[in-house]
Amino acid sequence: MIDHHRITLMTESRMVHSVGLRTRVLEAGDPSDDEAIVFLHGVPGSADHWDRLLAQVGAFARGVALDLPGWGEADAPRDWEYSPNAYANFLAGALSDLGIVRAHLVMNDLGGVGLFWAASHPESFASATLIDTGVASTYRRWHLVGRLYRAPVLGRAAVVAGRVGYHQVMRLYLPQPRRIPADVALEMRRRYSRGARRALLRFYRAANPPAWNRVAPALAPLDRPALVVWGAHDRFLRLSQAQEQLRSFPHAEVVVLPDSGHYPHLDHPDRVAEIVVPFLRSQLAGSRVPTPSPLS
Repeated sequence: MIDHHRITLMTESRMVHSVGLRTRVLEAGDPSDDEAIVFLHGVPGSADHWDRLLAQVGAFARGVALDLPGWGEADAPRDWEYSPNAYANFLAGALSDLGIVRAHLVMNDLGGVGLFWAASHPESFASATLIDTGVASTYRRWHLVGRLYRAPVLGRAAVVAGRVGYHQVMRLYLPQPRRIPADVALEMRRRYSRGARRALLRFYRAANPPAWNRVAPALAPLDRPALVVWGAHDRFLRLSQAQEQLRSFPHAEVVVLPDSGHYPHLDHPDRVAEIVVPFLRSQLAGSRVPTPSPLS
């Protein structure tokens, strides 16, 4: 697991099963609680990207972070669909296996597929924290990496070619001068396995950006509490997309981090924790969990 230092609360790791797939789950807090904060990572990455936030929320709530199929230590079968709906079905099965009936979703990048689960499980969907992800309602085509994987020849070549060119792609999309920590970058590169690249290809080919527009009309009437955190230098999903999330969450709070990119929780973890943890604590305060003392 990535060492982010200053993690004071222990997290547990175990394997669960969903829709015939096995995946790793990191947990903190009371494992018997049926209400939980659920962290869904982006790519390239794994549940480890949330270890710092997970440890903090474990002080006042149950927190779980899952490896999504194709990534981390989750299964990456060749014959799985890797579409947003397939991921939503996977999440539904995993939450059932974990005994979670009410979920507060914290998502980044690919983790935004959690919104497909939310739209089809409104009775279990409690709140959303969107970190550079969400319904890209004004997108008509994918960004450069998405178009690469969707291309008939180049996409297959990207899967076969291995990690060649990975640094060049990440240098293009991660803003200067701020970089994610070196240990995190190394872990991301390691997670960029052939199975992960194949999963990414299948995802991009199954998920046309306009298809996400169908999710917003299902979410907006729910008007769930939401927090949108966006890096101003995100070159995958431009800053304009931050305000677009109000189409799905009309009363969401939008916070822009001027020096962050696509992964604010990795390049500015302390600042993101200062924003996200109080929001999550406030969501649990009116539930079955007593309000804890403020963070020191």
